[in-house]
Amino acid sequence: MRIRPRTRTARRVPPGILPACVALALLSVVAACRVDLTPTGAPITWPAASADRWRWQWQLSGVLDPTVEADVFLLDPVTTTAAQTAELRSRDRRLVCQVPVGSVLPTDPDADRFPAVVRGAAAPRPQSRWLDVRQWDALRPVLADRFRLCRGKGFGAVALADADGYASRSGFPLTFDDQLRFNRRLAELARSLGLSPGLVNDLEQVAALAPDFDFAVNEECVRLDRCARLLPFVEAGKPVFHVEYAGSTTDFCVTTMGYGFSSIRKQRALDAWRIPCPAP
Repeated sequence: MRIRPRTRTARRVPPGILPACVALALLSVVAACRVDLTPTGAPITWPAASADRWRWQWQLSGVLDPTVEADVFLLDPVTTTAAQTAELRSRDRRLVCQVPVGSVLPTDPDADRFPAVVRGAAAPRPQSRWLDVRQWDALRPVLADRFRLCRGKGFGAVALADADGYASRSGFPLTFDDQLRFNRRLAELARSLGLSPGLVNDLEQVAALAPDFDFAVNEECVRLDRCARLLPFVEAGKPVFHVEYAGSTTDFCVTTMGYGFSSIRKQRALDAWRIPCPAP
């Protein structure tokens, strides 16, 4: 059956212009469907009043459990997907990516970008090698891209791991000042790319680096009896995210709550399992 065309000519609307009522209706639909997320790559802020109250999770292995009751998630930016970070951010979780800045694994996606001349002795991670942190011009482009990966996936902060090669047998004659200069450059680079920088371990340099970093991540300061070294962060109103791998939370939580840390018990595999210390 043929449909006869209308004989009345419709009023034409100039190209690119919608009637006000239609435009408002479309905007209303979009607003209703939109999830109000922190912009991708926006740096995290850490209010000083909450420094000792953050509930946190550190997961680098296993299937990500987004249901963990935590405000802050420290995750692997390579294995974590943008969909996972979007889900966490939609629930106002603060996302921190962990980036090894002083070492490289042969399985890292960007491993072939590190020249042989900057690879040194064996580092703590199995099969990893320390990097010559004096070679800033060679390392900066690769590390900047690691930071950009974090930002692109929706992380708002980066935790710098293996940032203490000078204190190990790295295969290079690294000095305290070499490491200090490198770590400060990385903190500045992270900020320039819209990320809040955090320092993992490196306790010997905490007093010097606390002004340059927004938070600290520490492993086993209670077992090693070194928690007092993290006080420069606490005194500056900056959070310290602390983990112990052994002992009862009944024991170490008393100590770390006294220092003002946010502490949890984890397995060394850093899977989803965790026992948090009670909130202060």
